[in-house]
Amino acid sequence: MGIRMWGERDVRRAGTTVLLAAVAGFIARMIIAANSPGPADVRIFRGFAEAITVYGPVRIYEHPLPGLPVYNHPPLAGWMLMGLDGLTGLGLSFSTLIRIPASAADFCCALLVFEIVRRRAAPRTAMLCGIGVAVSPVLISTSGYHGNTDAVAIAFALAAAHLLADRKAPLAAGVAAALSISVKFIPVVVIPALFVAALRGGRPVLVRFAAGFAGLGALVWGPALVTVPLDLERNVLEYAGGSYRLWGLVRFADVIGLPESVITFMQGGGHFLVVLVCVAAGIRLAWLRPAQLPGVVALTLGLLLLLSTASGLQYLTWAAAGMFVLGAAEGFTYSAVVGLVAVLGYSGRSAVRWSEPVLYLGAAGWLVLAAGLATGLRRVLAATGPVHPSTETAPRAQLENAP
Repeated sequence: MGIRMWGERDVRRAGTTVLLAAVAGFIARMIIAANSPGPADVRIFRGFAEAITVYGPVRIYEHPLPGLPVYNHPPLAGWMLMGLDGLTGLGLSFSTLIRIPASAADFCCALLVFEIVRRRAAPRTAMLCGIGVAVSPVLISTSGYHGNTDAVAIAFALAAAHLLADRKAPLAAGVAAALSISVKFIPVVVIPALFVAALRGGRPVLVRFAAGFAGLGALVWGPALVTVPLDLERNVLEYAGGSYRLWGLVRFADVIGLPESVITFMQGGGHFLVVLVCVAAGIRLAWLRPAQLPGVVALTLGLLLLLSTASGLQYLTWAAAGMFVLGAAEGFTYSAVVGLVAVLGYSGRSAVRWSEPVLYLGAAGWLVLAAGLATGLRRVLAATGPVHPSTETAPRAQLENAP
């Protein structure tokens, strides 16, 4: 069988296919958003938005919100919610509006994953990965139905890695990195890895990345840090997640009957140890393979989900797009198994009360995630050569043997 070189025309066709899939995926998400009330979080976000309109996106952190959980979202999310609340004055439904940012992030992420993968594999593989993000049942459920901001934060984190490692645009990468933690604080675990990769690029790269990160960070976080620093720290920086025992290590600990004191520690101060492990892993990988930074970010976020003691269907987003960065098989397997968890979980009586079959599926999804991270890690470590800006210039053997 002859070896075929992929040309620019093949890349354009693959990209067009991914674009069409992303459009179809966005439309599907919007149909769901317009025709379903969504989980309790939709109503909670509406309450947050109304409170922010009264108190402002900075002072909101110091005010008690009767009937609502703690407001644990970074400052940029507050500005977004205030803007969405303003749009309701035009007759638009808030329950639909709140799901637009995540759905739009998925649209962009499908194209982004295609761009990331095509520099490391054949266009056919990149096309499959991009389509996988567009039609992922995990992302369709969490973005089109749930509508939380996790998908937006993850998209910005992957964009920062792509801009820094592939586009050689450190200033823009720094801005994207700051945006990622300004929407939701979860991607903070990848920020040190991004700085290490910038350091490996040389002093000019590091300076420009740091300037973009610090500049945008000061603009978004500065007012709250100056005005309500303690409230911001308590609500956002120290937030450990809910106390449910539905997923991962805390679920296994509950099943095998570990003492309550152990589980309490896992969900309390112990979660900081998880963050440190993820940060350390990201730093090490970024130092060893700076050219594979998108994969490093995907691995770090996936590891955070694997070790996290927080249980929430929307958290499954953390690894969904990144698994396709690590490989098509990893992405599709994760999306299939964990997507079923999301669909059945949202179809139940409550998104935070999983039925017994969903709990078993969740355990299977955790194992699938662990296996995908293991194979993804091997692939990232095995990629010793430079990243090719175009598949036309990639070595022929690399393209044909790509995962």
